[in-house]
Amino acid sequence: MHEEVRTFDVIVVGGGHAGVEAAWACANLGANAALVTLEPAKIGVMSCNPAIGGLAKGQMVREVDAMGGLMGLAADATGIMFKVLNQSRGAAVRGPRAQCDKHAYAREVRRLIASRPEITVVAGAVERIIVEHGRATGVSVRAADALLTLRAGAVVLTTGTFMRGLMHTGDARTPGGRTGEAPADTISDALRALGFELGRLKTGTPPRLARDSIDWDALEAQTGDDRPVPFSDMTPLAEFPRLEQVECRITATNQAVHDVIRANLHRAPMYSGQIESAGPRYCPSIEDKVVRFADRSSHHVFLEPESHEDDSVYCNGVSTSLPADVQEEIVRRMPGCERARILRFGYAVEYDMVRPHQIHAGAMTKLVDGLFLAGQINGTSGYEEAAGQGLLAGLNAARWSAGLEPVTLGRDAAYIGVMMDDLVTRTPVEPYRMFTSRAEHRLSLRADNSADRLTPLARQFGLVGGDRWSRYERRRADIEALNARIDSARIGGEPLAQRIKRPGYGVDELLGLLGDRFDRGAAETVVIDRQYEGYLALQRAEVRRQADMERRRIPDALNINAVPGLRAECRAVLARFNPETFGQASRLEGVTPADVTILLVAAERVRRSASGVGTY
Repeated sequence: MHEEVRTFDVIVVGGGHAGVEAAWACANLGANAALVTLEPAKIGVMSCNPAIGGLAKGQMVREVDAMGGLMGLAADATGIMFKVLNQSRGAAVRGPRAQCDKHAYAREVRRLIASRPEITVVAGAVERIIVEHGRATGVSVRAADALLTLRAGAVVLTTGTFMRGLMHTGDARTPGGRTGEAPADTISDALRALGFELGRLKTGTPPRLARDSIDWDALEAQTGDDRPVPFSDMTPLAEFPRLEQVECRITATNQAVHDVIRANLHRAPMYSGQIESAGPRYCPSIEDKVVRFADRSSHHVFLEPESHEDDSVYCNGVSTSLPADVQEEIVRRMPGCERARILRFGYAVEYDMVRPHQIHAGAMTKLVDGLFLAGQINGTSGYEEAAGQGLLAGLNAARWSAGLEPVTLGRDAAYIGVMMDDLVTRTPVEPYRMFTSRAEHRLSLRADNSADRLTPLARQFGLVGGDRWSRYERRRADIEALNARIDSARIGGEPLAQRIKRPGYGVDELLGLLGDRFDRGAAETVVIDRQYEGYLALQRAEVRRQADMERRRIPDALNINAVPGLRAECRAVLARFNPETFGQASRLEGVTPADVTILLVAAERVRRSASGVGTY
């Protein structure tokens, strides 16, 4: 076996949703990236539910797209059912979602990656992270016929569920990050050797059923929107949607199912003691639902076709690690599934993660310069959360490699910013999942205005240009023209600016009045902004009030242990999380407003001392 050395600007480890966005962002910046993965044929695979978006998650997909990412493009090209969730509720909590053809989605991601000459896919297992003088400078890779040393100015780890991955179905345990794929065991050891504190989490997946074995027509149908909305601003509406659309079906568990589960809890790895790590509280296994919600006699189960290319149906709502014989009994006691055939049994997977108080909000680790982490390695759950982190990590890795400082997104700028701030100020005890309730500025962090918030910023960073920027400029021109027409128009003596605020006034009514030459998405944003004008003004004022705390950095020279008046709990929390700004410090659990005031006074004394001004 020969040895070989290759040099890149950035090395990205892992070909999942975080990894491909990281590599794509590097390419958008003109950086040469190595995308290292155990199996190149599995790049872009949808390991769990073949769906993109949803509540809060859909906003993040739109944000990734607004900054030049690829997830929205791939979802639009391969979606088989598009639906905006929460349509009847306020604009802030509506979430676009697409059920995708899982085979077509992975192929489209691989096609997009292959279209970029800046990205080189490297097949192999990473055995060591090369760190020199406190800085990541490459990785060692064991490939099929060579030992590779890959050198770069920055390294991005996006290992998903593969770090010491262990799958559970009943008492059967299989090493691996997902079905049929080996774990990545050496990276955990490498990270520990560098001094990182690791944790262990669990996630799971439900059984897949054969559609021809389900009484499909006897079950209630779930359909997509009559006028589907794409994720990406770059998707031509004339060619959307590309694939034939499908319907899903709804069934439910019942008392008989719950009785079977209760009778077999001792065989469930989570309850037998076989699994000790925490799973996602907001997306629990069916056995966990039955225990936690003992008063419920049923739970909805959504039967979602996974592809036009096979007969597989995702059994959404029955995530489980119970033994195969119990899974068969559960499924066949649900209406419409009495003769259902299980194509693949559900399982739980345990994996290592790096506790994210050890990273900065720009995704670079605090222990090793030039080493970035994104996705489930940071304790998150979900394709969309991974994609958002991947984009930010790729952007900052390319910047770091080029000698530029990493950048961050504020909580008022993006859901991605909310997520990153949550990760660095709280240690997840379960897989982190994004919700609209996590975003205090959610009224301005909507899916419809993602481009307005982030595309100019992405252009400033060098992520977008060309056709995407031209489309954005056309959108802004439409918004300005629409606002001008609204301000000048009167309908039956009533100013249109007043009428537009009436409950129920929508985009169709506005375009019917002013003409359909305007972009529909721009018109939607104008209507929402007008209807929430007063609330948005209050929110902007609050953002300005908080901005000072977010900008004020905690001086490196401030010795926390020497600050008088700080409580012991506060000192311990500050030492663990090492916040960079007073805004971050104020959000740490265990830090009170009084503690922040004491810190501000102490920091001012440090500043005055450093500048030669007398202290007080």
